[in-house]
Amino acid sequence: MLDAGELGAGCSSRNGGQVAYSIKPTFSSLKGKFGADTAFRICREGHDAVAYLRTFAARADCGWRDDGCFFGAHTARHFAAMVRDAENQTPGLTQRIDIVSKADQHREIDTDFYHGGCVYPDDASVDPTRLLLALLRRAADSGASVVDRCAVSAVQSTRDGFAASTPRGIVQARQVLIATNGYSGSLSPWLRRRVIPIGSYQIATEPLGRERVRALIPRGRNIVDSRRVVVYFRPSADGERIIFGGRAALAEQDPLACVPRLRQMMARIFPQLHSVGVSHAWVGWVAYTFDTLPHLGRHEGMYYCMGYCGQGVPMAPYFGMRIGQQMLGLKEGGTALDGLPFPSRPYYRAKPWFLAPSVFVYRAIDALGW
Repeated sequence: MLDAGELGAGCSSRNGGQVAYSIKPTFSSLKGKFGADTAFRICREGHDAVAYLRTFAARADCGWRDDGCFFGAHTARHFAAMVRDAENQTPGLTQRIDIVSKADQHREIDTDFYHGGCVYPDDASVDPTRLLLALLRRAADSGASVVDRCAVSAVQSTRDGFAASTPRGIVQARQVLIATNGYSGSLSPWLRRRVIPIGSYQIATEPLGRERVRALIPRGRNIVDSRRVVVYFRPSADGERIIFGGRAALAEQDPLACVPRLRQMMARIFPQLHSVGVSHAWVGWVAYTFDTLPHLGRHEGMYYCMGYCGQGVPMAPYFGMRIGQQMLGLKEGGTALDGLPFPSRPYYRAKPWFLAPSVFVYRAIDALGW
């Protein structure tokens, strides 16, 4: 495995650590595009991804926590939609969902910002770096060679497979998998035109003490909400801090530049934290796709697997396993996503010029409470 940067320096370790069902399109929308059977199987992949990671975590040191998730309703209308969705789940794709009214939400979170919400008790979280290291150990134990700070500048077809050019020399390979996700560059222009890199910015508060953190999030859950410009937060693994993340910028490389906005976003939910210090800040790049589905397959003889739309914690290990099985010619590597078109857009050349106006509109919609 060749990594352009330091191993894990990107979003592989700098993410929110949340584990949840992660297929973004609804069953209804997928059914309209692909038919009921394919839609069902795509949604099942989301459940299977969580189950796969749960099984892996049972025998790996990755800081797994079964604390569930509270999904806050930004408006009363959002809350009503949550109730309808919980009551009308597709048979075979159901999840346990507990409705929490606004009057009862202080059992879950010490804020009046939300209009109630729902709890997904089966959601979990991991320590992202420990998960990365556990996967690395698994790869090393299986005989894989891992080389970081070794960017691949070109891949050429050869009689026996491929030749990958790196600063340290040429690597000969029978098969190639490109799994660059939010860090996809010029190596494959075709893939680069199909993923949209978006920054995931996070901060850690100064130590608050376990009692204060538990008072803010009494059950220690992951927290997300129904706004279009997302936020996500949870107690740190030691219970001493709040780890708070969100889409605080579009393409800012310096995480420190986003600290003021993230603090402002956090203080809107927790006014009692408006003056607390921030000890750490970091950013990683996720990759969205134009149909908000992950994609895996083969193009010009090379395999690819990417586009997790901000949900790579459960989906990257699972679909990475599936594409590996496909490379070995194993029938169990087949997925419901195989053969689906991997869309791009006209005039998109890896610089998402459309993000700024889109986020402006989303923020306006959130501010209006739509």
